[in-house]
Order: sequence, then structure tokens, then C-alpha cells
Amino acid sequence: MDKRHTIIQLLADGKFHSGEELAAALGVSRAAIWKHLKQLKSDYSLTLFSVRGRGYRLSQPLELLDEAAILESISEDARARIDQLEVQQQIDSTNSYLMALGMTGAPSGYVCLAEQQTAGRGRRGRAWVSPFGSNIYLSILWRYNVGIAALSGISIAAGVAVAKALEAQGITGVGLKWPNDILVDGRKLAGLLMEVAGEQSGPSRVVLGVGLNTLLAADDAEDIDQPWIDLTRVAGDQKISRNHLSGLLISELIKMLSRFEAEGLTKVSQEWKRFDIYYDQPVVIKLSEQKQITGIHKGIDASGALLLQTGSEIKAYHGGEVSLRAV
Repeated sequence: MDKRHTIIQLLADGKFHSGEELAAALGVSRAAIWKHLKQLKSDYSLTLFSVRGRGYRLSQPLELLDEAAILESISEDARARIDQLEVQQQIDSTNSYLMALGMTGAPSGYVCLAEQQTAGRGRRGRAWVSPFGSNIYLSILWRYNVGIAALSGISIAAGVAVAKALEAQGITGVGLKWPNDILVDGRKLAGLLMEVAGEQSGPSRVVLGVGLNTLLAADDAEDIDQPWIDLTRVAGDQKISRNHLSGLLISELIKMLSRFEAEGLTKVSQEWKRFDIYYDQPVVIKLSEQKQITGIHKGIDASGALLLQTGSEIKAYHGGEVSLRAV
């Protein structure tokens, strides 16, 4: 194991550890420990405190991702459909990583999680804030025999799957904002990034990415340009395990992915309506910098398109560059 990762594991409890203790655990000198800690701060942007006579500690405890613990929290049926599950310490983007593997023949059911993303991506090209060891960054590669057009609406189904996983964790007040934002109290808790490649007549492949805030420090969130929230603020006294929640998310998402080719949105539309925070409410959809339309949000159609009522007419609008907000 990388010595830096070993040091992070030792410091993850948030308590002070002396230089002598760390040096003995790694079998290196105290000077080497100091160099490793300096590198950790630089590579992972971790906040480390040093107090003479007490040693070193992280600014807060971390529950590091553990492959065995995650697998234990995944349902038996979903576990049987996973080809491989890996945890990366640091990666540019879990989605980019699986998209590249998908091009080289990686199988359906390949799951990747990361402690940190250096180039995490959200919808419409936005950067996704991804500090080390704080949140959940998860992507799944899935293959289909059908063409790309047949996968319309899969991000809608994925949003429902994430909402159901959060409910299974005991989180209340979860809502969905079309097409794929997960909110609590009107603030963004999680987002989805769906990337599809393949042939028009099939086969095709999907990489489904989920970014979910479990613990997000205000300093890390300075670049977020919309109201946000994390599970620490939502859950109050409830202890949320990143590993257990990752397992719940993977279970629900793989169940959805494995059924989508046969079922589409037929069994999802009513569940979407239950979570849809803007259903039957006045909204504005932005089609471009110059054009926006106000109307009443009437849910989704069979393909996952947003239904907007203006006067007596109801018209469907698909995703892409369309954005939605309350009036």
C-alpha cells in the first residue's frame, strides 16, 4: 500500500498521532513522515494540524471508502450483476475513467468510486466540487443491445433510484428537480451525469455518474454557484456511513440499469411524480440565453421529457441544454 494512503488511514480517526508513532507504523524516519505529510497536503488538499508535543491530526475524522464494506451493503441480486468494483484514491473523473474503459471493451457492471476527483464534472459542463474523503463520487458502466435513442429517459430513472436509496438510508424530504438533480429543502444534495455512446441501432453503453454531498466544508463549496446541502446537515444526529450509503446507491442503480432496457420508464413515472418538487407548480424553462418560457410543470412523458402547460397547450421539452427553475 502507498505510504501516503497508510498515513491517511492512521489519521482518519481525527485524533493526534505523534511523529514517532507514524514513523514506527511505516518503518521510516520522522523526517520522512514530515515529507509525506507535506506531500499529502499538496496532493490531496487535506487540512492537517501540527501541535508540538501532540503530533498531527486531520481537521476532521474521515470514513475512508472500503471495498469490502461497500460490497457488504450491496443487495445480493445487485452484487451478482457487478463485474468489478474498484476504489480509487484520486482520479480525474470516475465518469471519464469508465468512458475510456468502455471504449476498450470493459464489461457491463463495472463500478468505480473515488476518494477525490481532480476534474469532476456535472451537467452542462459544470465542474463538480470533489474534496478528498468527504463525499460520494460513483460511476457505473452498463451495456445495452439497443440503440442510443432507446435509452432516452434513463437519467430520470436514475434520479428515482438515488432518491429511493436515500429514503432507504432514512433521509426524509428528498425531492427531484427535472431532469436529474436531487434536492432537500430546495438545495442540491446530489447530481447525476449520464454519458451514452454507441450505434443508433445498437449496441450502446452508458456511464452513469453520481456525485452526492455527505460532508462538504464551506471552504470547499466556495465555487458552487447554487444553493447546496450535505447529508451531515440533513441527517442531524443520524450517523451516515459513506460505505453503507454507497452500497445502497449501487444496489438501486444496478437494479434500475438492469431493468431499463425491458421496462423503460413504465414503472418509474409514478415514483418520479412522488418526488417531483415542481409538479403542478409554475416554472420557467430556459432554452437558451435569449429564450425562456413560463408555464405549469405537468411532470414527464413516456420518454422522460418535461411537460410544460402554457394556456391550454401542453408541450414536451427534452434535456440537453434546457434548464428548469421555479417562478
